[in-house]
Amino acid sequence: MTTDMHWLNPPEHWSEAGAIVRVKTNAGTDYWRHTHYGFVRDSGHFRYRNVLGDFSAAVSVRGNYTTLYDQAGLMLRHDSSRWIKAGIEFTDNLPHFCVVVTNQWSDWSLIPLPEMEHQAEVGIILVRVGQTIVVRYRIDRDTWRLARIAAFPYEDKTDIGMMCCSPEGAGFEAEFRDFVVGGPIATTGL
Repeated sequence: MTTDMHWLNPPEHWSEAGAIVRVKTNAGTDYWRHTHYGFVRDSGHFRYRNVLGDFSAAVSVRGNYTTLYDQAGLMLRHDSSRWIKAGIEFTDNLPHFCVVVTNQWSDWSLIPLPEMEHQAEVGIILVRVGQTIVVRYRIDRDTWRLARIAAFPYEDKTDIGMMCCSPEGAGFEAEFRDFVVGGPIATTGL
């Protein structure tokens, strides 16, 4: 159970049983700031806990991604204008592993996953060492793949947890399994 966790923008429908958190996202939810689209959104669902200093966080996620921008994964958040989200996002009619790094303005990196089967389990690990964040992913217990190394110069208290959004659709079902936060791990051997 994740009793030390809190919600930012709790969904209307969610449940927790052991190490599994299930969410039905609300419609029109998202995290984004300015870039390209010109708007600011801070309405996505985020179940988090506080963390200080260096750490690693991992989760496995499945989703019924069907509508443009349906997304689920991990989020690291300092405040509403400084955060990172990483996970699966549905765009261009297929799933992508995406990382958005936001420091007042959002950027968006995408790795197309045409080989990903519908509702495949995706593992995500985020490691912070000092001002560096390393993001890796794997599909169905396959090899860990590097997605991004990013600067995140906010070493004081931050929040880490599970994130999901439905910017365009009426909502979708996401399942998070085995969310864990611990000491930083070496990312070269993953």
